[in-house]
Amino acid sequence: MKKKIIPFIIGALMLTGCDDLFSPAIENFQGVENMYNDAEYARGILHNVYSLIPGYYDNSEYGTDDAVTNQPSNVYLQMATGAWTTSSYNPQNQWTNSYGAIQYINLFLENVGGVKWSDDEELNKLFAQRLTGEAYGLRGMFYFYLLRAHAGFGANGELLGVPIFTEPQTIESDFNQPRASFQACVEQIYNDLSEAEKRLPYEYEDVSGSVPADFQSLTQDVGKYNTVMGAKARQLYNGIIARAFRTRTAVLAASPFFEDASNAATWADAANAAAAVIDYKGGLSGLASDGVEYYSPTIINTIKDGANPNEILWRGNKGSGDNDQESQNFPPSLYGNGYMNPSQNLVDIFPMANGYPINDAASGYDANNPYAGRDPRLGKYIFYNGSTISEKSITININEGNQDGVNVTENRSTRTGYYMRKRLRMDVNCNPASISKQPHYTPRIRYTEMYLNYAEAANEAWGPKNANGRDYSAYDVIKAIRKRAGIGGTNDAYLEACAASKEQMRELIRNERRLELCFEGFRFWDLRRWKANLNEPVYGISWNGNSYQKITVEERSYEDYMYCCPIPNSEILKYSNLIQNRGWK
Repeated sequence: MKKKIIPFIIGALMLTGCDDLFSPAIENFQGVENMYNDAEYARGILHNVYSLIPGYYDNSEYGTDDAVTNQPSNVYLQMATGAWTTSSYNPQNQWTNSYGAIQYINLFLENVGGVKWSDDEELNKLFAQRLTGEAYGLRGMFYFYLLRAHAGFGANGELLGVPIFTEPQTIESDFNQPRASFQACVEQIYNDLSEAEKRLPYEYEDVSGSVPADFQSLTQDVGKYNTVMGAKARQLYNGIIARAFRTRTAVLAASPFFEDASNAATWADAANAAAAVIDYKGGLSGLASDGVEYYSPTIINTIKDGANPNEILWRGNKGSGDNDQESQNFPPSLYGNGYMNPSQNLVDIFPMANGYPINDAASGYDANNPYAGRDPRLGKYIFYNGSTISEKSITININEGNQDGVNVTENRSTRTGYYMRKRLRMDVNCNPASISKQPHYTPRIRYTEMYLNYAEAANEAWGPKNANGRDYSAYDVIKAIRKRAGIGGTNDAYLEACAASKEQMRELIRNERRLELCFEGFRFWDLRRWKANLNEPVYGISWNGNSYQKITVEERSYEDYMYCCPIPNSEILKYSNLIQNRGWK
């Protein structure tokens, strides 16, 4: 075992390259060697990594055509309106956070073999296998976040990823490493995920009878297996999470922005990766019937013992009770600050209940009654003028002159004529005179995302209706998602028309993805990987009595090179071998 005297807390921060990190006396910290005889300390190194997982609800919609915010100082608003630089207003920067996590993981992996997890030999082997699998999976995950945030094309047109570190760094290490190729980073992620997949069960659940075959070489004792790989470990990184990140990586790599001769990714690879998750879930029948409202009180209140709702592949812990989301996003009439203002752009892409877009002559859309007969998801996800809340027996009025009207109260009122409803519990009360709080949880991965990943990839690889030997095609998945949402009726004529061509189905799949995953942090990244228009102005609507006027709320100011995010300027200044993404200064 190599001698390791650098404390892991300092070691994890090495990549920030700051000399004063070493000013505290070394003896004040526990060194990595303390792992060997202190299993809890060793677990703590890895558990700290979980605290660095990027948040799911990052509100990056403020920087897209899906929403704006009424908070002028918000970094996404500043970014989208011309202030995005390599050193400031760079909220999608993953450099320091992810490399810090990777340093913890590398320290753990280098030393895990010397840790005594239990006096029982079989338990010791089981713990070592699980925790090693977790570490590999988490490293693959953090490299995915780095790749998504910082991959791009260099000045000479080469497709670049990020530097790859698979060993812990010390003060003697050479940090001046070049960026690996995009392809090398994808392969590194896949390798890490494979190491996780072969060590971990798909999910942590207690078994009876006999130990699963893949683990019988470690123990034949069901009780010991359950102690390590059973329900007590729920919400830790597992095998299905690794396969989900393989899917995310494959879809990212196959996307139009990253098309390059040096990139070997294919849409078929992405479709097959997604299918592995869907098959585990049970195919089309595994699509959660209640997945449209995964955040509803009915679902949240039934969560217990670390188990997941049917829609959720991975999630954060269920809280004991709060009203943070509601106080931030409720309209002012509900004592909220109305931060998230959905755009008219987003509202307009919700189809009619018959499945047709509102601009299609067959839709039956009435411009004078714009919310009647629409996709039920519109009412579930967005407060519009006339929305009702049955739990509170009230109607949200966004007419001019009302408390919830456009720009009535600075930094609280909507700028677009809409408020976000998704993510919020209607049984929370933010009235200071009678505050009530309720439990919440935050997803990390929804199964619906996996189904949408498959639909996108399968359509690109094989076309709308070619199932490539499976029981479901891209068409079948989208049909199931739309049927669950309550649109299209028994026939879904618009879907049938779109199934005639890959191009039409592509637009429908992207539209369904935008609807299903709205306000969940996907739109920012999807626009970029698709090379879609980043500068679509954000529109809203202003109601005056019974009539309305469409208004321009916010212009976007992105340059072409902003399809990829920059490497932080501080890193470029420190390390001469780091190449900045093309266009960034």
